[in-house]
Amino acid sequence: FTVGVCGMDVAGELWLLVVCAVLSALLGSALGLAASALARTEFQAVQLMPATLFPQLILCGLVMPRAQMPEVLEAISRVFPLTYVVDALNGVARGTAASDLTGELLLVAGFIVLAVVGGSLTLRRRTP
Repeated sequence: FTVGVCGMDVAGELWLLVVCAVLSALLGSALGLAASALARTEFQAVQLMPATLFPQLILCGLVMPRAQMPEVLEAISRVFPLTYVVDALNGVARGTAASDLTGELLLVAGFIVLAVVGGSLTLRRRTP
């Protein structure tokens, strides 16, 4: 949408941008599934999502470049999966080669697997 309709210039390859967007969508879905598996009620799940998303949005590099953050906040940002999505998208926008973004993309894929497996392990079985 942003490339075709809004005219955003991307120095990198378009397929790599699509890969980043798909991984980002899968990450959001996996985190949502994990949160819903951890929560006992729908209300708890609704409370849990902003508590996990807002710190990620603030510290991932969208609001302020991570290089300008205090060391403590920059270290905390490395724990959040959205940080690596933003790093990969910034790399694609700058024209970074796909081979140089492999680390970020593999980390995001790892976070997806971790969230799905972690969420499935916390589900309570309801068999009669």
